Amino acid sequence: MGTKCREYYIEPMRVEHLDEVLAIERASFPTPWSKYAFLGEIRDNRFAHYYVGLYNGRVAAYGGMWVILDEAHITNIAVSPEHRSLKLGKAMLITLMQKAAYLGADKITLEVRPSNYIAQSLYRSLGFVPTGVRKGYYTDTQEDAIIMWRYLGLPQVGQERA
Repeated sequence: MGTKCREYYIEPMRVEHLDEVLAIERASFPTPWSKYAFLGEIRDNRFAHYYVGLYNGRVAAYGGMWVILDEAHITNIAVSPEHRSLKLGKAMLITLMQKAAYLGADKITLEVRPSNYIAQSLYRSLGFVPTGVRKGYYTDTQEDAIIMWRYLGLPQVGQERA
């Protein structure tokens, strides 16, 4: 079952989506994932949940996460350059958050480059807060990663909402 939004439809990623996913991956990241990395995630990783956003029948966005016990970790999210002004990334992120909550996660995390102001703004707009830094996380540039977290529901006793 997918999520509809105008001409935009989100559904689970399948092997037949990978050529379009890889084109977006190459346009979006200096060190793109390989086809085999995505195949391993969607075929073999029982913790992985990957989705594509179809806009007028073509892959325009994708996102993935791991859900382990009560935590979700967004592994990647990207929108094709020609669709970046349509808020498809926001729709994908909301879908990932909803799916994570449905699968039992009560918190969700991701890493983002300090230089990626647009992504940081999106994440903050949806309640993610920075909680730390991973030094030299991005091996292509040795750039640090900002770690961001968001609670998906009410905090547990003894936890504070950030």
